[in-house]
Amino acid sequence: MKQLLIILFSAGIFSVSAQNASLIKRLDGSTISADSLTNAIKTFMSKGNVKGIGITVFNSKKPVFMKTFGYSNVEKQKELQTNTNLYGASLSKAVFAVLVLKLVEEGVITLDKPLQSYLPKPIYEYEHKVWHEDFTELKSDPRYTKITARMCLDHTTGFPNWRWFESDEKLRIKFEPGTRYSYSGEGLTYLQVVLEKITGKPLEGLAQEKVFKPLGMTNSSYKWQDKFEKDYAYGYEHDNSLQEKDKDNAPRGAGTLETTLEDYSKFLSALLSKKLLKEKSYKEMFSPQIRIHSRTQFGPGAVEDGNWNDNIQLSYGLGWGILQSPYGIGAFKEGQGSGFQNYGIIFPEKGIGMLIMSNSYNTDSIIKYLLETGIKDTFTPWQWDQYIPYDKK
Repeated sequence: MKQLLIILFSAGIFSVSAQNASLIKRLDGSTISADSLTNAIKTFMSKGNVKGIGITVFNSKKPVFMKTFGYSNVEKQKELQTNTNLYGASLSKAVFAVLVLKLVEEGVITLDKPLQSYLPKPIYEYEHKVWHEDFTELKSDPRYTKITARMCLDHTTGFPNWRWFESDEKLRIKFEPGTRYSYSGEGLTYLQVVLEKITGKPLEGLAQEKVFKPLGMTNSSYKWQDKFEKDYAYGYEHDNSLQEKDKDNAPRGAGTLETTLEDYSKFLSALLSKKLLKEKSYKEMFSPQIRIHSRTQFGPGAVEDGNWNDNIQLSYGLGWGILQSPYGIGAFKEGQGSGFQNYGIIFPEKGIGMLIMSNSYNTDSIIKYLLETGIKDTFTPWQWDQYIPYDKK
């Protein structure tokens, strides 16, 4: 089955289907022409001052619209292409969640057994080569021994997003594990390190074996590859200043994914078509694990609770945000950093979705309108995500 999937993707069936739809079906049953969507994207880019963007729309579980606009390098006027390398940022986490569930299916781990119990000695006693493997600060807090893979994937470990956001830059548990949603790259990294020790394989090798190669994602990696040098995008800040490309990150499932619009579209299409995992795993991944009541995902609003998103029953699944809509659940994942702004959402019951990948932070100001225009997604919690439209700032 894996070989057949690779053949289908590499033979061009994937890309052909992505280019030939003249009418795009939206969630409410209405349609929009490819030309109309193209024109709308260009208009939004101009109003939002967006430098480069790639958009894929999915109908019947496969891409029916895939286009790039603007530049990968504004200074050199180099146009962004569907196979241009883009920094995936936290889109990494959605791929990592699938990888973890593959390992659960194979019996390597379970979701609810404390991760420390898989190791012959405390995690803080292991030597570390890179900073994200350093867990010495956990020695004084035994609550870490309660943390499970499920808690890491649904962001309830109690860890901060990243230790460097703390005033002393030390890793600590900020609340009782399993009790509250709080976005944490550190949580997924802890899970990654334990998996690497259990399997004896590095993250990159596991990802290539379990996800990238089976899907024909030949231009995706958790670490920089020499082949990316031929065509990669620079990121641009809100003030349009250029960010130097970071090429020396140690692989982290929480945030170092390098990919392309084409490759990540293959990933989302595979999820919609249920190509990689068993039915039970998909149900786990896209089932609400914990309700979210915070006003925003980050910043002061992250600890301010209320009923802002009760209308969509905002929750977190395993690696994905989950919302309820009249068209079934919507599973979404954001990703931003180093000038890149990404967002993907799929509605599995409808086979409809949209992927937005951009090398411009200003894309946050047009995400709401792109989703509403492309697929009639009026459910994405844009205020919680702090995607404030250009005409509402």
